[in-house]
Amino acid sequence: MGGNEEVYVKEAFDTNWIAPLGPHVDGFENDLLAFTGTKAAAALSSGTAAIHLALILLGVKAGDEVLCQSFTFSASANPIVYQGAIPIFIDSEKDTWNMSPEHLRRAIIDRMAKGKKPKAIIPVHLYGMPANMEVIMGISTEFGIPVIEDAAEALGSTYQNKACGTFGDLGVLSFNGNKIITTSGGGALISDNVEYIDKARFYATQSRDAAPHYQHSQIGYNYRMSNVCAAIGRGQMEVLDERVAQRRANFAFYTNALNNIQGVRFLQEPAGSFSNRWLSTILVDDLLTHKGVSRETIRLAMEKENIECRPLWKPMHLQPVFADYPFYGDGTADKLFAQGLCLPSGSNLSAEEITRVGTLLNHQFENG
Repeated sequence: MGGNEEVYVKEAFDTNWIAPLGPHVDGFENDLLAFTGTKAAAALSSGTAAIHLALILLGVKAGDEVLCQSFTFSASANPIVYQGAIPIFIDSEKDTWNMSPEHLRRAIIDRMAKGKKPKAIIPVHLYGMPANMEVIMGISTEFGIPVIEDAAEALGSTYQNKACGTFGDLGVLSFNGNKIITTSGGGALISDNVEYIDKARFYATQSRDAAPHYQHSQIGYNYRMSNVCAAIGRGQMEVLDERVAQRRANFAFYTNALNNIQGVRFLQEPAGSFSNRWLSTILVDDLLTHKGVSRETIRLAMEKENIECRPLWKPMHLQPVFADYPFYGDGTADKLFAQGLCLPSGSNLSAEEITRVGTLLNHQFENG
């Protein structure tokens, strides 16, 4: 917490604005507009809700196909199935670990040859690293397929000096408890298409018609953010730049600490990309490390010291629940999962704590 969250929450209590909607929701949405430079935003209960509403806005229905990055958290893909649609999983590129434009194009051509033009594309800015949006948006334009840009992990990241989440037809943000800023739970849908966002607000408030009584002509959802959660968000927005600086400082520490360790690689920023470094991650190649130290060797050794490290996301095409859906790729995401590790990356890591992590990591890599 940055400090002013409590002030805004107290104001919500003092003015008796506790339920969903309220002045802090409006204020939080305006804060998001100012930060991202987009034209409209709807504060919602989660990033997952934002993806779900985006699919509805784009007319995705049962039996439709949606192209989704495989190397991501399941929340990117689950809403596709909520709609009864079919996720088509796309492998990663090596430069960003995000959706491969090469495999995306191949998938579109193949699905269209099978008589099924996909209804949407969902690239993800994984761990805060911007996806190759210039090429992805070019493919979107070429084939006439809209983009839902999952920037849940990338608030504060930019691509070609433009905020992540603002390239696609619709952008998705998350403020879950583990994100770079939090509203305890929450998300947002952003777009330059104001009509999309107006419709999203309608759906998110149970699709209540304009009538003196409760009347509903369409199915709705209880997806709006509460005034209290938005109050927390307003305080968090005031320290967002500081949080990005802290996360990037974590990454800089790890790169310096492990710079000379053979078999350890970091994901670097391609030209034109600025990552919020939401999580600091490494790849560990046990064929190159001393005594064959692997990702799992490190994870278990750190666990014994009560330090949590996690493997990178397990790709969706390897998940039991999605095993039967099509996948287009060359095994890049599989290899990233096998070798990748997320290191302690919290904004509140003290110098003593991160130094301890770095010392233990070096000890493991040097001694096996």
